Amino acid sequence: MKPTHLAMAVIAAAMSFALTAAADNAPLPPASTKTGVTYATDMKPIFDASCVKCHSGDRAKARLHMDTLEGVLKGTKEGSILKTGDSANSFIIKCVAHTTEDRDSWMPPMNNKAGIKPLTPEQIGLVRAWIDQGAK
Repeated sequence: MKPTHLAMAVIAAAMSFALTAAADNAPLPPASTKTGVTYATDMKPIFDASCVKCHSGDRAKARLHMDTLEGVLKGTKEGSILKTGDSANSFIIKCVAHTTEDRDSWMPPMNNKAGIKPLTPEQIGLVRAWIDQGAK
């Protein structure tokens, strides 16, 4: 029995819905217990490896500059990407943890041309600690 195009479309839609629902309900990695987390020491190496290729220079995507502390704190053309002291509700965490409903917001993007891998739970935990500690 061959599946029809309609049946295949229904199956694809159901799978997409299931993946989105799973992402929305996925728990965030816990914040790191490391104290004294700073942009210069801890965040810059992560952002340089995973974010700066697209989020720096004259053509920074979403006008977000991740190559400087000032740029990260300024945010995108739409506004701030973090809530200082509240990593769990910071947009940047939802993006790097791939828990936003909008897959276009997942960072780094899945299957990106540069081959940049998603942040590890440990890296996400460190970014969370940085935000929770005041994003300095």
